[in-house]
Amino acid sequence: MSTRPADTAARDAVVVGSGPNGLAAAVRLAQAGHRVTVLEAAATIGGGTRTEELTLPGLLHDVCSAVHPFALASPYLATLPLADHGLVWRWPEIDLAHPLDDGTAGVLVRDLDETCRGLGADGAAWRGVFGPLVDRFDDLAGDVLGPIVRIPDHPVSMARFGLRAGLPATVLARRFRTPQARALFAGSAAHAFRPLSRPVTAAVGVLLTAAGHRHGWPVPEGGSAAITRALASLLTELGGEIVTGRAVRTSADLPRAAITMLDTGPQAAAEILGDRLPARRRRTYRRWRYGPGVFKVDLAVRGGVPWTAEAARRAGTVHVGGTLEQIAASEAAVCRGEMPESPFVLVAQQHLADPTRSVGDVHPVWAYAHVPAHWAGDGERVVLDQLERFAPGLRERVVATAVRSPADHEVDNANYVGGDIAGGANDLRQLVGRPRLTPDPYATGVDGVWLCSASTPPGAGVHGMCGLRAAERALRQVDQTTRRSRRLR
Repeated sequence: MSTRPADTAARDAVVVGSGPNGLAAAVRLAQAGHRVTVLEAAATIGGGTRTEELTLPGLLHDVCSAVHPFALASPYLATLPLADHGLVWRWPEIDLAHPLDDGTAGVLVRDLDETCRGLGADGAAWRGVFGPLVDRFDDLAGDVLGPIVRIPDHPVSMARFGLRAGLPATVLARRFRTPQARALFAGSAAHAFRPLSRPVTAAVGVLLTAAGHRHGWPVPEGGSAAITRALASLLTELGGEIVTGRAVRTSADLPRAAITMLDTGPQAAAEILGDRLPARRRRTYRRWRYGPGVFKVDLAVRGGVPWTAEAARRAGTVHVGGTLEQIAASEAAVCRGEMPESPFVLVAQQHLADPTRSVGDVHPVWAYAHVPAHWAGDGERVVLDQLERFAPGLRERVVATAVRSPADHEVDNANYVGGDIAGGANDLRQLVGRPRLTPDPYATGVDGVWLCSASTPPGAGVHGMCGLRAAERALRQVDQTTRRSRRLR
């Protein structure tokens, strides 16, 4: 990987931003024979897919993205020889646990049969909801991880998904009778950052659960940065290069290129392109709305987290928030701009699958709470209080902490406006029109420029599909232009 000033004038494709979507777009363009340069404003590549020593020397913490069911589910990343470039996947014994106040927990493992047995009275209902999707998940993923406004390649699988995904999460959860099964589904649905009583909020929970039963919820050995390093290494092998410390704020900062990909939010794209954008498109981009934020607390914990629920001690991911009803109430409050006393907290214990991240018996624990956008309260206290609720005695084991507020997230990554790590509010309008209602959501209206960030379909997640879809669209346009020029000669 090159970090020296590049001769970008000699390049015919430029990608702004080195997050997973920017790198995926760059790799696809390089595969098609284009000479690609990636421009990254920060000193370190990867965007939200980085790993740093945030608390103690040698202790590896993921900066943002942590657990990666969609990376293995990605139809594009699965085609890339990332293992040849150092990427190794690790799985915990238990993929997901959702503890409750009585010491029990809802438990998800990759094996659907084992999960159903563990859910007891709800095992048959769990299989009925997710079994048909797991069986055809790889077909389903290709359709789901793309623009909504199009004809699916597998309409039957998409119809099954749609019957479940279109429901409010609270409605679909009624299929289950036990608090453990209801909470297990609600925690996954809460990744949508929306009130769980709203239509389509079941979609994220359904997709995450089906992905977990098909591919598990794995982590990369050595941290999420291993995904970035593998993509960057592959890009370099294909002749591409990456330039760090190169901010792009206006069109004047963009080198000339036949193809320009922007791994930025719509508002940032409007600032960069300015008057080059058609007026209507510029207004649409500037009206793009962001959702709630996150407050992240990284912990160095001696001996691990003392969860009351035994299964949580073996789980790579733990959803902390109590019952379905409690999670629904806290998510609704956050989306109203109110900070709940007991927010939903997502916890990752990557060291259980990947011991290389620990130092002796001190382990890195990754946690963030859903909070209102731009919230500036005492997030460390709130997160630790919620964790202590299900793991009494945790504070006594904490050796060091590092916190990152919504404002810190935005400073670290300009795409995380107000602490929104999802690339924009996931309400119905912005899910369908991401970033606008059109069969071609990646086109900016400026010749040769496409948007490829998580603000385009299919949205947030380390899957690279936003980058792939945008790059494929750009390649088709270049091919059409080339053929048209040949006909005119």
